[in-house]
Amino acid sequence: MELVAKILIAIVALEHIYILWMEMFAWETKGKEVFKAALPAEMFKPTKGLAANQGLYNGFLAAGLIWSLLIEDPKWQTNVSLFFLSCVAIAGIYGAVTATKRIFFVQALPAILAIIAVVVNHCFQLIQR
Repeated sequence: MELVAKILIAIVALEHIYILWMEMFAWETKGKEVFKAALPAEMFKPTKGLAANQGLYNGFLAAGLIWSLLIEDPKWQTNVSLFFLSCVAIAGIYGAVTATKRIFFVQALPAILAIIAVVVNHCFQLIQR
């Protein structure tokens, strides 16, 4: 179960690295494709700075998740991964409520599945002690 949890954490981290890239460096190209239903085409240029700021935050989430994979102490690894996964899940739920429901499935659901895997793995580790 530990491997499943780590794979899910890595997937969420990679997704946020992709979001960082799109929002910081490809907002007027790839961002326009991805968010065409949410924003009119003429809004991408004036919102480029806002999107870059948002992309930076997504990068911090990815960095935290990657950091959690590098922590050797199981308790700290669990705590740090749960913190950053919870941040992602909450942001995804908020985005689904305020922007588009699609964000729940793209952002929140993978984080929630990873949270479940981390918690189940933690329970298995406690039972094995």
